[in-house]
Amino acid sequence: MTGPGGGAVRLDTLPGAVSNLQVKLLAPGIYIYHCAYTDIPMHISHGMYGLLVVEPEEGLPAVDHEFYIMQSDFYTELGGEESHPALKDSGHLRFSPANGNLEEPTFVVFNGRPDSSVGDRALGVLGSSISSGDTIRMFVGNIGPNLVSSFHVIGEIFDKVYVEGSFSLVNQHVQSTLVPAGGVAGVEFLVDVAGDYMMVDHSIFLVHKGALGIIHVEGEDNPDIYKPMEYSDTLRK
Repeated sequence: MTGPGGGAVRLDTLPGAVSNLQVKLLAPGIYIYHCAYTDIPMHISHGMYGLLVVEPEEGLPAVDHEFYIMQSDFYTELGGEESHPALKDSGHLRFSPANGNLEEPTFVVFNGRPDSSVGDRALGVLGSSISSGDTIRMFVGNIGPNLVSSFHVIGEIFDKVYVEGSFSLVNQHVQSTLVPAGGVAGVEFLVDVAGDYMMVDHSIFLVHKGALGIIHVEGEDNPDIYKPMEYSDTLRK
């Protein structure tokens, strides 16, 4: 949002009060919004943010599926190897400003929690099904508040990357794309082969902290593009 503090001063609203702000959408693109009330890092760390898309007047080219993905790092008093199971088993986890200042997250996740898009919540399982031959567009945000994201889908190449969320700056045939803290990117790709594709931050040990999702694709085998071979077949070659 264009204006001092992105409008935060005008939207600091006390209990029982009402605030109003009128703005104009000036430029198409993918954008993050977040709370800017003091203390800003603490408010962002508690999940006060979101992702929005302003399409060009003519719209974006049609695709079969669109997804909004937001990566974020969370800082609690639990850490290390116990951190991921702790979210499920230990109830409330107390925020740790110290771990935030040290940039040592307990969790790094997509859409708010570990396992947000695996199993019966995987993309293509929850919601409309995805079939081989379909096109996918993802609007990918990374609020941080500290870490940069190396966004990657294992087994796919991004046909298009809208660099830093700009629809006028397009890269092609990209394997992983960098999404800065407080930044965004858009990716588009065609899924040629059925199966499960892992969506990760390719700072790959962050998978242990929750940065993993699954894209489930249904359809027939496509041996012209992907043909598993028996070990004996490989030897004969």
